[in-house]
Amino acid sequence: MSLKWTDVLEIAIQLTESKPDVDPMSVNFVDLRRWVMELPEFDDKPEHCGEKILEAIQAHWIEERE
Repeated sequence: MSLKWTDVLEIAIQLTESKPDVDPMSVNFVDLRRWVMELPEFDDKPEHCGEKILEAIQAHWIEERE
């Protein structure tokens, strides 16, 4: 399965697993975007990402941590 920007919940789950020491509330969008693109299963164009998608990923990541 390849991840797209719209797979915000699965991306959040993978970030929770791959970045266990990171507080998602303190992450800036530049780092968040880079980390998503570095995920092994991620396969989407960088230009398909916008602020709303990053906000959704961050919100799900915060929920996954709780």
